[in-house]
Amino acid sequence: MGESSTIIVLLTITVILLSIVIIALLAMVTVLVIKINKIAKNIESVSNHVAEATEWLSPTKLIATIVDIFRR
Repeated sequence: MGESSTIIVLLTITVILLSIVIIALLAMVTVLVIKINKIAKNIESVSNHVAEATEWLSPTKLIATIVDIFRR
């Protein structure tokens, strides 16, 4: 009887430790996904700004803006 209770206690400790490890891994994955989401939003913002700057640097837009300024 003493041997089986020792095995049960060791298995219980193992299950608790594995549960803690799984919870820690899930928390790390969640934090990682949140950081990746934040980085993706920053990249999207930068790409939008680059697209706007590229649009303003196009010769057609630049000449049209200059013509509009002189027409006023």
